[in-house]
Amino acid sequence: MTVTTATSVAGSTATAVAGASPADVDGAARAARAAFATSVASTAAERATWLTAAADALDAASDELIPLADEESHLGTARLTGELARTTSQLRLFASAVLEGSYLEATVDHPDATTIPPRPDLRRMLRPLGPVAVFGASNFPFAFSVAGGDTASALAAGCPVIVKGHSAHPRLSRRTAEIVAAALAAAGAPEGVFGHVEGREAGVALVQHPEVRAVGFTGSLHGGRALFGLASSRPDPIPFYGELSAVNPVLITAAAIDARAVELAAGLAASFTLGVGQFCTNPGVVFVPAGSGFASRVAAAVGQPGAVPMLTDGIAAAFADGLAGLAAHDGVVVVAGDAVQQPGTGAAVVLSTTTDAVLADPQALLAECFGPATLVVEYDDVDDALAAIRTVGGSLTATVHAEPGEDLGDILAVLTEIAGRVLFAGWPTGVAVSWAQQHGGPWPSTTSIHTSVGVTAIRRFLRPVAYQDAPDAALPPELREDNPLRIPRRVDGVLTLPDAPAG
Repeated sequence: MTVTTATSVAGSTATAVAGASPADVDGAARAARAAFATSVASTAAERATWLTAAADALDAASDELIPLADEESHLGTARLTGELARTTSQLRLFASAVLEGSYLEATVDHPDATTIPPRPDLRRMLRPLGPVAVFGASNFPFAFSVAGGDTASALAAGCPVIVKGHSAHPRLSRRTAEIVAAALAAAGAPEGVFGHVEGREAGVALVQHPEVRAVGFTGSLHGGRALFGLASSRPDPIPFYGELSAVNPVLITAAAIDARAVELAAGLAASFTLGVGQFCTNPGVVFVPAGSGFASRVAAAVGQPGAVPMLTDGIAAAFADGLAGLAAHDGVVVVAGDAVQQPGTGAAVVLSTTTDAVLADPQALLAECFGPATLVVEYDDVDDALAAIRTVGGSLTATVHAEPGEDLGDILAVLTEIAGRVLFAGWPTGVAVSWAQQHGGPWPSTTSIHTSVGVTAIRRFLRPVAYQDAPDAALPPELREDNPLRIPRRVDGVLTLPDAPAG
């Protein structure tokens, strides 16, 4: 074990550990459990202060963090500047959400002797689970990493967090962890409410540690499936909220092709090459009418881009292998680009096939190929396309491009069954952070029904508790009769809104 950084601030130590041993993980988990005694009883105002302090500290360190992120990720200053802003905005959004209070689902049912059976006084709300392990992602070094959405939502819920930093950007992860831990300590958060460790073995130990009560993960299907198995096979199984794999199908109708083929081709080209294709929402398979020549239009829109460094050599190698498998398939034609990739880099490739080929071998043709590639699938009629889309399995997104007045009923019935977010225009690579966002879908895109982006991501780290016939003084403030925090509540079945939000 090597301690790589240590910074003492306001009585708290932020320590990043490279190759953390089981003893290191045990210490971090036990510290988090001790911190939970304080965080579980913290007020919304206190947690909002913690989150805002972390956001302010990260913004203040942007001149240091962005160059470091670019050096390790090759994602570029413009992209990383926006991603850091997204990350700090996300922290502040959760701060406002905990003050507003509706996320608690506070519910009050007064006694009613006339019901069968008679109803006692019942009051229910959501409570934090306990310490949460968060796995940083490779492709978003800020927004899905040390201070990303999983960390923000868990801290907002009142859960201590232990982050397992990603090996794709270790120095950025360590420095971000220092900044966040220092900010939390200065804002009065309990010691141990935030920890950071590194190494594959540390991640395995976190998932199995008895003090860890839930896991947030963004990464590969293979790695996530293995950790999901560990979380499920514990003596006390815990929730594993994994975002794993998606091909994000797109269906374009004949009317849309006739009306705006050039525009659609340009939009697709920009979307699947964005960030060297390293987005979990990358449109990996696009269904278009046969004979439309759409794949050639996409190829023309892509042009002849050069190879660009990918996040890691491992990701580049996996992309090259997946692309080679697709290109070698009997039913696939390479329309643009080179199916043979250069080590460590990715270059755009457009491939084409048919719905018959997909239906004959969906496992091979609809596997995620994480990088700048898209597979254009030609269909004879929409029913053929929908039959092929049904074989996709779960996906984060599904998109339909159609013209006004087209009947989309059958299309939407299929798309909403397989995806968590259905788009009617545009392309899926942008994921807004908001109350209404859903970033998650059926297996294998995620391991749960919850979102990992947006305010309702907080629901993953909360559990319901009901209080029966409790004295008012014994109740949490959120459930007391006079509603001192002025939060939205459902009282005797009726949603009640306060005059002003809490805070």
